[in-house]
Order: sequence, then structure tokens, then C-alpha cells
Amino acid sequence: MRQSSVRGERPRRRRSGTQQQQPDADQLGWDDSLYKDGGPPPDAPDRIPGADAVSADGAGDGKSDKTADRSDDKTAKGGKGGRGGGRRKGGDAAAHGGRRRRRKGRALRWTALVLGFLLIGGAGAGYLYYEHLNANLRKDKLDLGESGLRKPEPNAFGQTPLNILLIGSDSRNSNKNIELGGSAEDRDRKPLGDVQMLLHVSADRSNMSVMSIPRDTRVPIPKCTDQEDGHVYPQTTAAINQSLQHGGPGCTVATWKELTGVYIDHFMMVDFAGVVDMADAIGGVPVCVDNNIYSHNRSDGHGSGLKLTKGTHSVKGVQALQWLRTRYGFEDNTDIARAKAQHMYMNSMVRQLKAGTKLTDPGKLRDLAEAATKALTVDDDLGSPMKLYDLAGQLREVPTKRITMITMPWEYGPGEKYVLPKPVEAEQTFALLRNDTGLDGKDTGKKKKAPDPKPSTPKEQLKVVVQNGTQSTVSGPAPGRAAVVQQHLAQLGYTAAGTDSQLISQADTTIEYSDKKLRGDALALAKELGLPKSAVRESSSAGGLRLIVGNDWRTGTVYPKSAGGGGGSDKAPANDSTLNGEDDTACMKVNPQYVF
Repeated sequence: MRQSSVRGERPRRRRSGTQQQQPDADQLGWDDSLYKDGGPPPDAPDRIPGADAVSADGAGDGKSDKTADRSDDKTAKGGKGGRGGGRRKGGDAAAHGGRRRRRKGRALRWTALVLGFLLIGGAGAGYLYYEHLNANLRKDKLDLGESGLRKPEPNAFGQTPLNILLIGSDSRNSNKNIELGGSAEDRDRKPLGDVQMLLHVSADRSNMSVMSIPRDTRVPIPKCTDQEDGHVYPQTTAAINQSLQHGGPGCTVATWKELTGVYIDHFMMVDFAGVVDMADAIGGVPVCVDNNIYSHNRSDGHGSGLKLTKGTHSVKGVQALQWLRTRYGFEDNTDIARAKAQHMYMNSMVRQLKAGTKLTDPGKLRDLAEAATKALTVDDDLGSPMKLYDLAGQLREVPTKRITMITMPWEYGPGEKYVLPKPVEAEQTFALLRNDTGLDGKDTGKKKKAPDPKPSTPKEQLKVVVQNGTQSTVSGPAPGRAAVVQQHLAQLGYTAAGTDSQLISQADTTIEYSDKKLRGDALALAKELGLPKSAVRESSSAGGLRLIVGNDWRTGTVYPKSAGGGGGSDKAPANDSTLNGEDDTACMKVNPQYVF
């Protein structure tokens, strides 16, 4: 029952048919002593092999699917799974003891950072009684669509960007979700994806961009096939939050890929109860309002219930959920303001966790790992604590000052009943993400640019393969594009150009080369066609020189100047939703109607 995390409560997987009280963390292999005295966990990055030894006495069996109540004073006992004799000789071990203790705080901090930062999507830590946490995780198929969008190829250093879709579900499929979200009559309704953010981490891990899309944004939702019952949801146009009802999170992934042209590697989804449990485990996160606020309207009941006085407050648990859900009371009472408040919360949490002010206590860290893995639904490829742990190692590399959060550029549709992607600015933003350019604009000038090489082959002898990349699950392919452009190249003097009949899906038109010697020829071809330099890129799979005609050039022989694929700005279009990870002065503006 792979989709039951969307449709209703799903039993946790277990290894036997018996149901019994869930073992304590110490019975499953957790040992606080590993984190009190001696450095990072055994599989943590930078750990010196052989510096210490840990027995495997506490391997978890994950047999139970029944969660026992945990109290704060129920901590794991020392000794079990404790340190054995070090493999190094006495003097060498002593020399490394201080280094292990110094690494202890760093290991806990970075683990806490990732577990906390991915609040909307959650995270886990691979070293925490692995089998037990693995059984906690729900898993689902990544993509229910048929776009065929290609994963970006590694750069010259073997690095690839990472794109993770974070989804917040409004599911009422449990008593706790109904208690937190209200609307008991919606218990049997398929949940909506009311929070949707794309987290883009650059290939070199130097920056991170987070883009939200308002839940009422009207977009094409491609055809999706439900993996549980085989039901096929036809293509439609609707609010983006409805995509979750078309088979689950995999259809939301397909919708984002179709809209943005960005390849998505993973998704993480959490519901109301999961957010509260995560927020409780993380502890208080400071947020700010510029006036007293009570998000409650007596006449119609609108509001999250958030009640704060003017200034900065530390919120957690239910109050954190109220902050993240507040629409009525912030700015103009729209989803745009709600997204800004969510970004503020996430930024504040990241700053605190990176500074080491949270979760230095192993008991709290254990609670967070439990909450995170129980709260999460993730794609199959991310569905293990170790993979989440590896993801943590990549995210910790990003400096806070290079984290940028924005809301997709938008405009109101007719009657202001919904919003639409703003035609030029939204596509420019999507193109920056596709081209792995940080939304803060600081990638410009990061490297000294070498002079452009000259062409090495006369154009009449240059073998160029033209391929149609206009496959689209919504618009359908533009037939014959490869032949039309190939004939145009012949008229320009590229008489050796040919075509590849395989149809693929690509947002931007690109010229790819497999040998650095061909870069000069590729740049000359781009100039002839009016393509920007950024459309020229190295690719090991190009097989020489390859022109892929993308969805930004579906008609004619003249490349449209308005296409977002290559050039334009190296920074996202200005909008007042942009927030930098280091900004600790941000304060939500309270709507006067909700001031008390």
C-alpha cells in the first residue's frame, strides 16, 4: 500500500506479525555514552578510522509497529555498545583523544542542522539504531509522470546539483491531524499539498536556493498514474496544491518538473502532526512580529490561532505549526505572506543550529531522529537513514550567507481568485535553477573567465547532430523541429549537420560538446543561431557536437529573444519576498485587522 501515507493511516512495516510494546532506544542500540565523552559517531565524516571501537551489541530489530509513550527521563543506559579498546597504541590514542572530543560538538551540530533545516521535508541520521529508524520511514515513487526530463550531467569535477522538493500536506487522516488542522469532515478527503518548496543545492555545494510556489498557483498538472490502484488521472489545469490528490507526491514532482524544467532528485513530505513533533524535538526557534497578532476572525473563524505580542518570541510545537500555517494576520492575508513567514522560520532555525545552540544533548538528538523519521514520507531512492545521513553531509557544506529563499514571481489571474507564474520573471528564475546559478547573484565573477577559443573546424565540415528536445507531457512534442533547424543550419553553411530521431524533453535549447577542442566551434554555432554563451556546455554523452532544440524554441528558425534558457541576468528578478540566510533582522508585518 504505497500511497496510504496520502490516503490514510498506514501501518508501520514490521518483521513479524506480533505486536508488542516498542523497545526503548537503548534496547535498539542507542548509547548516550557515545556522545558524552568521545567524539563523533562511528560513521561520521572526518572520523579517524581505528581511533576507537564500538561494539554492535545494540543492533535494532524494528519488530514493533506500536509506538510506546516516551518520557524525558527515559534515557539510554551507558555501557551497552560502549567503547572497546582502541586499536591505536596508548600514546597515539591519547594524542587523538582531544581531537575526538572537539569533533563531538561539530558532528552533533551538523546532524542537528540537517534534521532541523528540512522541517518541511524532515531528515534522519544514519548512525541512530539504523534498522529501527529505517522502519519508521514511509516511502513512495518519485515521479508519477512521463516527462522524461534528463538528470543534469556532472561538471568537470564530477559534481551535480541537487534538487529536493519539500511538501507540506494538509492531511486529516488521523485524530491528531484533525485536532491540529480542524475540518473533521475532511478526514476522508485526499490531502492537498499546501506547502511546496524546491530546495536547490549547487553542484559545488557553495550555495542553496529555496523557491516556494503559492498553493493557489494555477498550473498544468500532467497525466499521472496512481501506483496503488492503477487509476490514471488525466492532464488538467488546476491549483498546484491539487497535484498531491492525483496519485500522491510523485504527481507533485511531475508537476514541478513540467512547470520549471528542473530535474528533481528527491522529495520529502510531512503532515501537521509531523511538523509539531519535529518542532517539539527541535525546541524553540525565534520569530519576530512587528505588532501584536491574534490570527483569529470571530465572524468567519479564519485564522491559525497564532497569538503573539510585538517583538521576538521562541516558538515550538503547536505554536510553531501555527506560525507556519498563518495566512490571516500576516501582511495581506495571502499565501505569499505565509511563505515569507515559513522562510523566516527556516532561516532562524538554520542559524541557531549551525551556531550549535540546539541539540547538543544526545537525548534531544535521539528524540529529533525519532520524530523526523516517523514524520517523513520520502521517495524510494532516499528511503533509508544512511541515505539521509549522506544528504546531511552535503547540505552542511553550504554557508548560511549563501542560502537564499524566495517565492516564485507571480501575478494574479482574472478576478484575483488565483495566481499565475509571472511570464518573464518566473521563467528567468526557473532558468537560473536549471543552469545551477545561485539566486543571490553572487556566482557572477566567481571564476576568472578564460578567453573564448576560436573555431577549429570549417563550418561546412563541422558535424553537428540536431535533436528534438520539445517532448512535453502537457503541450506534446513540436514535430519536425530537428529537421527544420538542421535545414536552417545548412543554409547558414553547416552542410555536414545531421539529425537524431530520438525525441527527448528539455526546457532550454543547448549546444553540447564532448571534447574541449570543440568548444570554439560550439560558441561560433551559438553566435550564428543567436543563442547565449550559457547555452554552450560540455557533456560526455554529446558524442561530438550536439544541438538540442528545447521547449523554449518550439517554432520557427529564429531563436526567440524572450527565451529564458541562457542569458539574461545572473540574479533572480527582484521581489520583496527574497530572504538571505544570515538576515536575523527580519520581522513579519502584522495585518491591522488581526492586531489585538
